[in-house]
Amino acid sequence: MSSIKYILSFTFLNMLLFHFPFYGYVLEHIELSTFDGLVTFFIVTVALFVVNIFFLSLLALISTRLLKFFTIFTVFTVPIALYFMRSYNTILDRTMMGNVFNTDSGEALSYYHSSMFIYLFIGLFLSYVVYKIEMKKSKRVTLLKYGLGITLVGILILYLNASKWLWLDKHAKNLGARAMPWSYVINSVRYKLRALKASKKQILLPPATFTHPQAKQVVILVIGESARAKNFSLYGYEKETNPRLEKEDIVVLKNSISTATYTTASVHSMLSYTGSSSDSYEPLPNYLQRQGVEVWWRSKNWGEPTLKVAQYERASDLKEDCVGDGCSHDGVLLSNLMQKIKASTKDKIFIVLHTTGSHGPSYFEKYPKRFEVFKPVCKTVNIKACSQKELNNAYDNTIVYTDYLLARIIDGLKAFKGLNSLMLYISDHGESLGEYGLYLHGTPYAIAPDVQKEVPFIFWASKEFKKEKNIEALSFDKKSYGQYNIFHSILGAFEMNSTIYDKKLDIFSK
Repeated sequence: MSSIKYILSFTFLNMLLFHFPFYGYVLEHIELSTFDGLVTFFIVTVALFVVNIFFLSLLALISTRLLKFFTIFTVFTVPIALYFMRSYNTILDRTMMGNVFNTDSGEALSYYHSSMFIYLFIGLFLSYVVYKIEMKKSKRVTLLKYGLGITLVGILILYLNASKWLWLDKHAKNLGARAMPWSYVINSVRYKLRALKASKKQILLPPATFTHPQAKQVVILVIGESARAKNFSLYGYEKETNPRLEKEDIVVLKNSISTATYTTASVHSMLSYTGSSSDSYEPLPNYLQRQGVEVWWRSKNWGEPTLKVAQYERASDLKEDCVGDGCSHDGVLLSNLMQKIKASTKDKIFIVLHTTGSHGPSYFEKYPKRFEVFKPVCKTVNIKACSQKELNNAYDNTIVYTDYLLARIIDGLKAFKGLNSLMLYISDHGESLGEYGLYLHGTPYAIAPDVQKEVPFIFWASKEFKKEKNIEALSFDKKSYGQYNIFHSILGAFEMNSTIYDKKLDIFSK
């Protein structure tokens, strides 16, 4: 068939086979039984048709081989994309594509269920069918005439129905994230362009001085993963998910909100002095290291900015010397940690423990067996197949394990008599467990439910730190908090003086 017929045929089949989530969203937000609803449905269909014709014609003008390759790529990858969209109710916007690019191979494998092989088989079969279709090259003038003509007619139809533009504009993000394959193709490009901009040389921050340069001090920042405040008994959850921390003298910062719903942006914002996820300034660990603080970063996760620190250790590095049932879980991050603190000769030590926490969908794999307190649990990545009770139990067990790890850190710091020490814990974002039909995280921030934004934020401080900062005189129940507090609070904890320090964002400042 000619290139023109190929483009038209592929467009119709693409809209017919691969746009169930797209039209499902449309039908949820219009009244199809009314004339106005029918017009809206027609306009959306025209817009989708024009987008397909325009881009496919553009590819054909460049090269028919490129067009053929792209259509084969489309029919192979779209079923896989639909698997994730149908399984977890995700949408493929720039945020979600950032999650895809920043997920390591081990975590990526946790999403796969045997049912995915059905989608994979469909993709392979359709790829073979499209590959076998013979396409004759059309003249570029003819391609341009048809492509431009259909596009202009579509634009004219949209123009004549300008009253529907407000509806299209209101739902553009959701529609764009469900249009196949443009959702993940275009948003992947958008994400990579933004990442490229962010990867430029870091802007160094101004120098700092210490009020008490010779005083021994240790600050540990524990970055949680997918932990939502709603499921912490410290925040009023009815199930006892924090049995150990409730016995500790800790401060719970309520009304704490994440700056994003995915790890990369959240971690960047908490380490940035501007509190932004997109600036080019050097992150907190690099800044502290440059000012003479010894910085250790231990990670069982990913998504951190480019780091220049004294020690950077992955879980695989720490596992060699790890002992106990937590070595395949976040417990590996505590391996020989207190021994190393004791052996250090440095006066100022900053440690970041980046956990894998409560990352789904394989919640049941995020804790050792003995922490399976709540039963029965969901033991499949196909979490839609589990009951709500099973899903909640599996997730809550991850919080129980986090509670245990934080209590261990506190006990370790308590053992250092006379040491000025501090532990802060904050999650990168929350998690959806089926509310509003959503699962996991990464929903665009503007429409994300509160459970993906409201995060636990707590700290424990030694007697020496409390005395130094006069903690007893501070109030922690009349403010809202967030990841933007981390940078300035840690500068304040170390008593660092710098022109970038903002005492209003330091939770330890009066």
